[in-house]
Amino acid sequence: MTVRAKWKGAVLAESGDTVVVEGNHYFPAGSVRREHLQPSDQRSTCPWKGVASYYDVVVEGDRNPGAAWYYPEPKEAAAEITDRVAFWRGVTVEEVA
Repeated sequence: MTVRAKWKGAVLAESGDTVVVEGNHYFPAGSVRREHLQPSDQRSTCPWKGVASYYDVVVEGDRNPGAAWYYPEPKEAAAEITDRVAFWRGVTVEEVA
């Protein structure tokens, strides 16, 4: 199964190798189109995954603040999401044929 993340018509990531944690697809870093991501200062902490860092998603000048996140150093319980990126805040994540 291939999973695709899109926002404002742009494909942000596409992979047949996502990991689903708490209902979110985490895409391998290599499958993410970096031209649509800009680093954010936003951080959050999950008790079992660790500290998350965020990216703003940018498509044709439109910005979606903090719409992508990743765990630079996930805790051992979340090791499967190492080097992976997930999306939210209006980004559509769907299975494609």
